[in-house]
Amino acid sequence: MTLVDAHHHVWDLSVRDQDWITGPDLQPLRRNFGVADLTLEARAAGVDRTVLVQTITVPEETPEFLALAAEHELIAGVVGWTDLTRPDAAEELARLRELPGGRYLKGIRHQVQGEPDPEWLLRADVRRGLTAVAEAGLGYDLLVLPHQLPACVKAAADHADLTFVLDHLGKPPIASGEREPWETAVRSLAALSNTVCKFSGMVTEADLTSWTVDDLRPYADVVLDAFGPDRMMFGSDWPVCTLAASYRQVVSTADELAAALSDSERAQIFEGTAARVYGL
Repeated sequence: MTLVDAHHHVWDLSVRDQDWITGPDLQPLRRNFGVADLTLEARAAGVDRTVLVQTITVPEETPEFLALAAEHELIAGVVGWTDLTRPDAAEELARLRELPGGRYLKGIRHQVQGEPDPEWLLRADVRRGLTAVAEAGLGYDLLVLPHQLPACVKAAADHADLTFVLDHLGKPPIASGEREPWETAVRSLAALSNTVCKFSGMVTEADLTSWTVDDLRPYADVVLDAFGPDRMMFGSDWPVCTLAASYRQVVSTADELAAALSDSERAQIFEGTAARVYGL
């Protein structure tokens, strides 16, 4: 089976600081992670295509990522960042697509999880930006916390022509074992046909040092049931995942969580959905 990793990052601290890497728990991430490092991990795990996802809200990063995609065969797509609140967001998206590697731009993401307003996605200027993303034929990745999911549901309902991709299951509180209100909200999002979910980010929402597959299974089962395999896509969240697991462990864990599915359903999670949604 061909594998697509629909969610990973790279960064070079000599080019730009990653100001979100703070505190002792995140210190292992305070070093450079490049495409060469990823390639070794991905090839060893049987992954042959990836999607590179933004890490920081600066306009310089997306052109850099597009150039990396043009240079490296492994990277089949980029989910970048641009300021959706700017009045000329549509023109900026068009400019990005004219850059070297611009054809690899497949989606846009913003760290909504860091916005103090739980309804940031429903602001008029953001809604205008989401319309521009839809008109550009791109997807929109949702990086949100559980309390922000109701706004995601409203945004997705209001923008039926835009595909919303929920990153990391919407970050359920796996470490505490709680499921509500996350489960109700994520099922409401999944009820909308223009939404998909990344099978990613679970190990870092669990206890970093003592998680088990059984800790993750209730949350994985919810999204597999709610979205269905044809609207799920595997992502490693490398190198953030290395706080709790190796790249190979993340792949094998996702494989174990999907073990009860048919071969065709597994093929959707590990390749088909990402290829379709991102146009790889």
